[in-house]
Amino acid sequence: MDAPDSPAPLDAPPAASGIPGSASAPGSAASSSTSGPSGSSGSSDTDGMLAEQLLRLTRRLHRIQSRQLEPIGITPAQFRLLRTVAQYDAAPRMADLAQRLEVVPRAVTTLVDALEASGRVRRAPDPDSRRVVRVEITDEGRATLRSLRSARRAAAEEILAPLTADQREVLGGLLSALVDGMPERHC
Repeated sequence: MDAPDSPAPLDAPPAASGIPGSASAPGSAASSSTSGPSGSSGSSDTDGMLAEQLLRLTRRLHRIQSRQLEPIGITPAQFRLLRTVAQYDAAPRMADLAQRLEVVPRAVTTLVDALEASGRVRRAPDPDSRRVVRVEITDEGRATLRSLRSARRAAAEEILAPLTADQREVLGGLLSALVDGMPERHC
């Protein structure tokens, strides 16, 4: 497997873009497309600008969410794992969680350790195989999820505040097109 296709640790910070932190406003000289010597439309410049804006937005959302989660005593990565465990009908295996989250198994182990120490999940033996460990959400974990969902909504409201309802709907459609149009990664 090539290194770029390897799953990242679940709690890894967003990758740096290599582009200085300032982004130009739409319509400014730095954001407008220019035609190069070959007459190209400059779409790679526009795509690069869009990528940078998405990275900056992701980092901002991560900071806001971290700030919202801090009083609850959970990290964004732990929240993601807890939410994923709760989505299963039956307690998932650690390997199932790593695959669903597209992370290395060691990242799941570390997060389960922390969530188990706080009483939000528990490890349980698989009834069919002594070698398999399953992860169950506890009542404390369910209560934490309810609090976390409120914090997540507050973070989303903060980041989306500048947009009108119509703009939010358009953004939702665009993000769905990007997410749904991405090819599946097979690790």
